[in-house]
Amino acid sequence: MPAPLSIVMPVLNAAPGLEKSLPALAEGLEVGLIAELILSDGGSQDATAQIADAAGAIWVTGAPGRGEQIARGIAVANCPWVMVLHADTVLLSGWSEAVIAALETPGQARYGTLVFDAPGVAPRLVAGWANLRSRLFGLPYGDQALLVHQDLLDSVGGYPDFPLMEDVEMAKRLRGALVPLCAIARTSAARYQAEGWFRRGARNLGLLLRYLRGADPSELAQEYRERRGDTNRD
Repeated sequence: MPAPLSIVMPVLNAAPGLEKSLPALAEGLEVGLIAELILSDGGSQDATAQIADAAGAIWVTGAPGRGEQIARGIAVANCPWVMVLHADTVLLSGWSEAVIAALETPGQARYGTLVFDAPGVAPRLVAGWANLRSRLFGLPYGDQALLVHQDLLDSVGGYPDFPLMEDVEMAKRLRGALVPLCAIARTSAARYQAEGWFRRGARNLGLLLRYLRGADPSELAQEYRERRGDTNRD
């Protein structure tokens, strides 16, 4: 049986994250789960391309913007199942078994349980809220990974090419079909540590509420970039 899964990663100057996230995919290769790794680049200037080449990844390039990059990556995927994975998210040991079990239900999309790669109360609280939000309101974020069958993805209009809130819009489109995956997605805490855990969390919540009230994702993305002082979103 051919390997059923394409891994799609949006990347932008993502070398440090890839050095941690790519080795975690080895177990999926070992059990014949992963057929291809697709890195969709938005103009990296670091060693991202070299890492992709060394990993044997399919390399897709285009304008930056995580939603657009993910959509471009999915467009070249050859497998019935796709996992959208951020470059700074590491799937912890045992994830491949959970994915194999999920392949029995192509009508459901799956997301992982979030943890941060940092100790302390604040990381646990922020991750706990993210996991609670996912289960109660069906709104997992992109750093929790997303496993979805191509047929289900097509039935809801594909992956949204939004510059921001692409993961929230995807969750809205998949409402009723999203269920937890019995796997842990450990993501980087770097941006929370740089901006402050509760300051960044409050900002993210504010952006989410504004989007759900109808704000334009392009305007929200511009504000996000101006506050951060850069355009680097991998």
